[in-house]
Amino acid sequence: MYLSDAMRIRINNLIQQNNLNGNKLALYSGMNRSNINRFLRGKNKTIKIESITLICQSLNISLKDFFDDELFNDVDIND
Repeated sequence: MYLSDAMRIRINNLIQQNNLNGNKLALYSGMNRSNINRFLRGKNKTIKIESITLICQSLNISLKDFFDDELFNDVDIND
């Protein structure tokens, strides 16, 4: 699995676990709604670590918690 796909799945899983959607996540994280939704739909292939950090802060988790998921056990960084 590509890293970007693993990150997309992880964010979607966290959204579901927290009863949110992309728009609410954007609001809580202070990010651009369009950018989050484009990434979640796969239209944008990349997301900055700064954006992941904002998402983590809005969900009250650490970056370690974000990446501590078996999705990241075997990822390919070359899309």
